[in-house]
Amino acid sequence: MSGRGRRAIPPPPDHRVDPPLAPDGLVVTITNKAGYKKEFDFAELPVAEPMQRSLANAFAGQSRNWTSHRSSRSFWSNIKLFTEFLAKLDSPPKDLDGLTVSVMQSWRDENKGTSSGRNKQAAVRTILRRDPRLATGPLAEELARRIPRSKPSKQSYEEAEWERVVLIARRQFRSAWLRIGENTRLLNRWRGGDLSRGSREWKIGRILDHLARSGDVPRTLYPSGQFGVTNHKLLGGRGPEQTWGRLFLTGGELTALAVLLTDRFGWNLSVYDRMPVPTAAPSVGETTSVTYQVQVEKRRAGGGRWFSTENITDSGADSLGRLITQALEATAHARAMAHRLKPGADLLMVARAYRSEDKHADLDRPAPQWPLSFGVSDAMSRWWAESNGLGGAPFQRIRRTTVTGEGRPLQHTQRTHESVYVLPDKRVQRASRNVFTDGALDALDQARAAVFGGKIASEPDPEHQETATVDCEEEETSPWPAPEGGCGADFLLCLACANAYVHPGHHPRLAHLHQQIVSLQSVLEDRMFRERWNDHLLRLEDLRRKVGSVAWEASLARVSEIDRTIVQLLVKGDLAP
Repeated sequence: MSGRGRRAIPPPPDHRVDPPLAPDGLVVTITNKAGYKKEFDFAELPVAEPMQRSLANAFAGQSRNWTSHRSSRSFWSNIKLFTEFLAKLDSPPKDLDGLTVSVMQSWRDENKGTSSGRNKQAAVRTILRRDPRLATGPLAEELARRIPRSKPSKQSYEEAEWERVVLIARRQFRSAWLRIGENTRLLNRWRGGDLSRGSREWKIGRILDHLARSGDVPRTLYPSGQFGVTNHKLLGGRGPEQTWGRLFLTGGELTALAVLLTDRFGWNLSVYDRMPVPTAAPSVGETTSVTYQVQVEKRRAGGGRWFSTENITDSGADSLGRLITQALEATAHARAMAHRLKPGADLLMVARAYRSEDKHADLDRPAPQWPLSFGVSDAMSRWWAESNGLGGAPFQRIRRTTVTGEGRPLQHTQRTHESVYVLPDKRVQRASRNVFTDGALDALDQARAAVFGGKIASEPDPEHQETATVDCEEEETSPWPAPEGGCGADFLLCLACANAYVHPGHHPRLAHLHQQIVSLQSVLEDRMFRERWNDHLLRLEDLRRKVGSVAWEASLARVSEIDRTIVQLLVKGDLAP
């Protein structure tokens, strides 16, 4: 079965996959998940031809792990920088087997100390280690050296920063949702024949019908060659909100929606490029709720694990699924047009583009279908932040804020959650100080509670009262007083009491008790042993250290039958204080 639950179908008999490396050995073609191809010509690199061919071969081998052009471009740019470094050497190597440990150490020294430098080292090392000639020897050991992990440069938002970003996004998207909803209701009334013919609302309804079908309002060609809005006075202006924005989101408004979705669900920015329209079904036993199944694509998870499904319920204004409902309503006209332009198109995040793109440059993203664009690009994210006076693109930081606030992994492993999101985050560190302090104090209290709390004597005191484990100096001042007076503690708790005295006559019985408690570890569940016996064991081991291991072990030879009987009663819990 495939990762999405469909039965795998064998390819046709004549199916074949073209190898990424061209016959000339210098051009590598990378095919991304969408089927688009991109070529990388290694003849452009400033090194000798043998090394160009070796790098191209290793690059082609590594490309089998890639599903996007972004990955290949990243590796290509780092390899190019590496070859430029080699070209500046006094005697550049002709091929990869000419590399030396000193050359690679110089490359490492040149790129240490920065996040981008560590990324360069990691990418180049990955490619070089694919060459079998570098699999053994001193150079292989140099390539195997650990590269320190880059510290995340992004931090989660502080409370005030987060509130500002979310408020801006919420205002923008809500305004667009209300605008589109109002015009949709007017369009539906026009199509239903509920408006007086010739009235202002009827005229606007007719324009909206044209807009829904064509993606734009009617326009007039002026003698200057420019197109103008034909009914701009009726519509109230020429801007997007008065014209095509009546039924379509702008790119900025779609970005605002993506910010809100990331804040709510912690999704990556790349998810929005290919997120299918959520499917909906009535919630079980509910008539006013609807549960959406949202498919989330995780590009870095590896083959067969790209997709996961999240169930999100809209049960009211404050529920998680209400934002999904609003997203569906705000993009309804754009999605309907996308399906007409390309039957089968089923993407949620659709906006009306400002202008027709001359060329589809980023082949990892869905191609625009004029007048529509799909998803949210990095450029759109940066533009949205800049136009709203924010410090930078918000998606990484708001995702970190959501993930750390949620306290559990979202689209990543537990290890990544802890090492990348939680531990390096300064806001989490500050919030954790009190937790760490309380934990340390609690651990200190437990450590103090799990040591022998009495005194060690060289001989018995006739004024002391003998118990099953120690001699008691004064039971009236017991930390565990009985309701009727005196001490109400279990005899094993005598080992934690400040009134306890232990002399050599106690050593045999206590050493035998220690042996019996240790033997319980192999027969009891860990949780049960920890709850019932662990503290007693720790106190006996602390007493053993204070008495001395030699004297403690020697006392086992003096264990009497009385000692064995009392210890057996203590272990069974049959000996009352």
